[in-house]
Amino acid sequence: MDIFNLLPTPGDFLGSGLVDYVRQTLKAPPRDHRSRIDFDVDPASGFIPRSPPRPLQGAFSLWEAALTEAPHVITLGEDLSDAALDKRAAGELWRLKIRSWPVLEVSSLCELRECQRAHLVLSWLLHYYVHSIPNIEPTSSPVRIPAPISVPLVAVSKKLDTAPVLTFADCVLWNWEAINPSLPFSEDNARIQNNFSGTQDEENFYRSSLRTESIAAEMLRIFDEFQDLRDVTTIPARAKIARDLSKLRSIIDDVRESIVAMRGEVDPHVFYWDIRPWWVGNTHKTWIYDGISNTDNLMLDGPSAGQSSSMHALDVFLSIDHKKNGHDFMYRMRQYMPGKHRDYLKHIGSPQMSLRSLAQQAPGVRDNYDLAVSALKKLRDAHIRIATLYVVSMSKKSPTAASGCPVAAMMEKMDREEAQRRLAAMGGYGLAKGTGGNELSKLLKAGRDATGRALLTAR
Repeated sequence: MDIFNLLPTPGDFLGSGLVDYVRQTLKAPPRDHRSRIDFDVDPASGFIPRSPPRPLQGAFSLWEAALTEAPHVITLGEDLSDAALDKRAAGELWRLKIRSWPVLEVSSLCELRECQRAHLVLSWLLHYYVHSIPNIEPTSSPVRIPAPISVPLVAVSKKLDTAPVLTFADCVLWNWEAINPSLPFSEDNARIQNNFSGTQDEENFYRSSLRTESIAAEMLRIFDEFQDLRDVTTIPARAKIARDLSKLRSIIDDVRESIVAMRGEVDPHVFYWDIRPWWVGNTHKTWIYDGISNTDNLMLDGPSAGQSSSMHALDVFLSIDHKKNGHDFMYRMRQYMPGKHRDYLKHIGSPQMSLRSLAQQAPGVRDNYDLAVSALKKLRDAHIRIATLYVVSMSKKSPTAASGCPVAAMMEKMDREEAQRRLAAMGGYGLAKGTGGNELSKLLKAGRDATGRALLTAR
């Protein structure tokens, strides 16, 4: 390693001012010394719990039984196949039973894993309930969520500081069981628990996402060790940071390969038409949570890969600024993450000196920083190609296709809300309409472009 490249250049040194540089070399003041465990981040498996949340017992077994029964009696309300129509009566009976349930208090759920399991079960029941209702009412009619689901879901969501709807964590991070309960999480020791469509493709999608999160867990050690450095201006510290950035680039490449591998595991047609509809939140219809006031203030968009805590952590570490895109989608998605994971992002985002600021001063760090950012840009290029295959292309297969995917629907909803605010300010009326898959493409390209802007040296 070229030791001189780890030092600031004369221009950088003099440009920042001698006094400022001397101040930076002083030891940092005492900082937050909480460990990953305090943020529900496992040292080995990252944001995936070392052991999954277990089924609830006692009075809450009512919820568990309904979730177990759902795949056998529930089909999409828009499914008009003979097999689906044959299940309509059983599906209505299932929904009727839920409406007749008592509203259970969740105050007795004190353990974190218990709350996570309650959120998973209730949010899956929510989406089973909503999306199995036959499409016989006008699309403008609101959907009423019965209090036995809505009240405890909102309550447990407050405990977890997350959204009261199905999230990425419910579909991926917590949606597995250990094949051998005596062993911790590993890809080979995990079995997917819940599956809306009953297809192997949906199970493969969740397994693919779980695999990707497992690979990304290796990044967190790098983030934490940078956070723990007392003085990032020393030559040994900068040599370590340069080495870690090289390792980070390799991990990002592995994450990209995992995402691309999904092409051989999940059929695009099955993904778009059989799986995707179950994830949609209140982006097409108004959802009214019975027993809850101010339902309009709830965040109910539904799950998205944009809620992955790992990808947000990578953005924070590399100082990728999505706000310059003029859209708050990525920052909105953080509200769907578990609150402890959101706190972790704040934790790694507040070192004595950001990695990007350090890279601007030391050429040796700068080169490795740019290589890591370039790897992330390649990952987002690959994600665009996957989205084009699975969403944009599929959305054009039928003239009756809905607006693409949950992410596209969220984008369309946010655009409509923004247009309403602007038009109201001008005294005008009307709505801005998105175009499904095209909205998703714009979103992903904006994320890719934001990553490219983080490069310190033109490539």
